[in-house]
Amino acid sequence: MNKERKLIIAGNWKMNKTVAEALTLVQDLKIEIANIMAVDIVVCPPFTALSEVAKAVRGSNIRLGAQNMSEHGPGAYTGEIAAVMLKEFGARYVILGHSERRQYQKESDELISKKARAAHAASLQPIVCVGETLAEREAGQMEKVLETQVRGSLTGLGRDQIVETIIAYEPVWAIGTGKTATTDQAQAAHAFIRGLLTKLYDETTARRVRIQYGGSVKPSNARELMSQPDVDGALVGGASLEAQSFAEIVKHSI
Repeated sequence: MNKERKLIIAGNWKMNKTVAEALTLVQDLKIEIANIMAVDIVVCPPFTALSEVAKAVRGSNIRLGAQNMSEHGPGAYTGEIAAVMLKEFGARYVILGHSERRQYQKESDELISKKARAAHAASLQPIVCVGETLAEREAGQMEKVLETQVRGSLTGLGRDQIVETIIAYEPVWAIGTGKTATTDQAQAAHAFIRGLLTKLYDETTARRVRIQYGGSVKPSNARELMSQPDVDGALVGGASLEAQSFAEIVKHSI
């Protein structure tokens, strides 16, 4: 698949996998996707498994990501993890503003923008998640919600930083539900986000930013989704917890 931007497929394991289970998964995955270099492949285990998974993927084509981080540097913030701590493990990416954190931890666009700036300061690439709920989509508010989230979550990022930021469009109604946006729906949302980036920055910059789709991505729909002109990869949830299904998504995206 000839893409203007290199595809990035990231697996968000969420609160799953013991260290032993994580190692089994990543060892199986290394075999399944060995030598695939046309796609950036990322796994995002829970914090407890980062150290061992980092060792397991070293020297492979799999990159390490984390699922969250603090907006603060090291200090008196009990229970938090700083960007420099993630870097110590060799993490290159960090997921920020996932809809579950927006919902359960009440994370705001302002907070997410602070985290994104902190990630860049530590040379981590943030994967910034945005997306509307079913009620918002049905009320015709998708574009309004996306514009608010994109503008708010990217506040303060310059051109050099935004091209090193991945945006993940995750319609909340399609996360863990088995429902997937149609290819037309996904492409329309991604094109709208790229249009916003053009307004916030410029067309050349916007064309360089990678926008992932997330929301019940599986091997059966990966190829069609990845074929859309503005869909530059996937943020995969449940299907990333099993090596073969995640590998098939990677293979189908090429």
